[in-house]
Amino acid sequence: MKLLLPCIVALTEMRLRLRRLSSLVTVLAVIVLAWTMIPDPQSGTTLLAIKNARVLYSSSALALGSASLASFLFGLAGFYLARGRIAEDMRSGAGSVIAATSASNAGFLFGRWLGGVVYLLSLILAFLLAMLVCHALRGDGPIEISVYLLTYAALMLPMVLFVVSCAVLFDSFSPLMGKLGDVIFFFIWIAQIALMEKADKALAGQVNIYMVVDFIGTATSMVNLKAMVGTEHLSLGIASFDSRLASILLPAQLWSSKMLALRALTTALAVIPLLPSFILFHRFSPDRVKMTQASKRRSPLTYLNQLLRPFSRLAQPCFHLARSLPGMTGQVMADLALTLAMTPMAGLALLVLPLLSLISTYSALSGLLTICVASWGILISDISCRDHQNACQEITGVVPGGIAQRYLRHFITAALLGLLMMVVIVLRWSMHEPLRALVLLSGIASMSGAASLAGRLSGTSRTFLALFLFGLYVAVNATKVPMIDVFGFNGAANVQTILTQCVITVLSLFGGYWYNQRRLT
Repeated sequence: MKLLLPCIVALTEMRLRLRRLSSLVTVLAVIVLAWTMIPDPQSGTTLLAIKNARVLYSSSALALGSASLASFLFGLAGFYLARGRIAEDMRSGAGSVIAATSASNAGFLFGRWLGGVVYLLSLILAFLLAMLVCHALRGDGPIEISVYLLTYAALMLPMVLFVVSCAVLFDSFSPLMGKLGDVIFFFIWIAQIALMEKADKALAGQVNIYMVVDFIGTATSMVNLKAMVGTEHLSLGIASFDSRLASILLPAQLWSSKMLALRALTTALAVIPLLPSFILFHRFSPDRVKMTQASKRRSPLTYLNQLLRPFSRLAQPCFHLARSLPGMTGQVMADLALTLAMTPMAGLALLVLPLLSLISTYSALSGLLTICVASWGILISDISCRDHQNACQEITGVVPGGIAQRYLRHFITAALLGLLMMVVIVLRWSMHEPLRALVLLSGIASMSGAASLAGRLSGTSRTFLALFLFGLYVAVNATKVPMIDVFGFNGAANVQTILTQCVITVLSLFGGYWYNQRRLT
């Protein structure tokens, strides 16, 4: 049982963290970060430059550059993401329950540490997947997974273990739980950056003591790269380059056995800050830590919805209309009215976005459409899982048509909301670019089907929302790829794009219907 305790605590930790909206926002921020790091060479900038010459975007170059920069940023942000769970236990009252159990300090804290490690590793995995997509669109040469995994493990694993160890230690020792701990770790992070200057003495390949404690790994990666290319004249980040110079191709194998052994030693040392926490843990004791009951936290989105509450009155005519319309039509109108009532921002969007689409210049429609699509995707993400989240799916399943028709109703509601928000753009494009208007209509249909299917299968809005916003971000950056231009705001979509979206729509409808029929049997 003692061996199972850390696993149980870690699993609970992961469930609590991944169910939060903040985790979704963090994943999306990580994905945006990954794409921001890799500039398009056509813009005159590159990720890595050596002697003012561009380094080709091979697997080794992208892996080394992205992992170095990500470890540098995660080394600070990861600490603030990982800490705070013990303070949350105090706020919610769970700390008193934990203190009364027979669980040992070491077992409980190790479980918390393990959960934090897995959480940060999941964010790094999302970062890696985003990098692979970026490589597929902008890279030079094939994607070599082994190169990415080796480089990410060598650079980022010590950072994750060190950051989470410090977070658990600071939360376990009451004097470091507050702002003092935040300030101290900030200076630790600054000290890690200062190691880059100290570690430069290892240009010839020798190892010094500063590289052993380089938990973030940025200094070690730069030293390793300088030793390999034989020069100190290199730039990592958004660097300019001379297009007249021949591009440089880095070898696939960047890590020698000596450097890997060094990183393994650093990984082992990264766990040391965790050990004192087993002794210093306050065990939620009132005489060692202030047990205050924090007030209920409210998100900025909640405040915004309260501020826009008057716009929810737009739902009243829809409710009256739903009561008078028969069958499926009335049910769709009721779902639309419920969306407007629950999210006042939807009412504001239905008023403002069509008006802006009407008065904007024709050239500005593409940019405005991006805002419309993003707003619409957020609004429809929870339509198909709303019944499940409010434990009323059995009630709504007994209305005429049952569960299967409810799925179709959710699809129509999502598509109708998209049409109401973007109908002006569809009409203006249909007069000058009818193909583009058809692309927009097919995109609304396909993403409505995808939102309904994802919400029905997963029971949560985050599955569709994360994938949708990531796809939207990719589409905004990859402006010349027809298959990614789902809504036509890049002007790159073609007939094949429309056919693909129609196939997605049909598959999502049949897939959702089949799934719901199976649930009935």
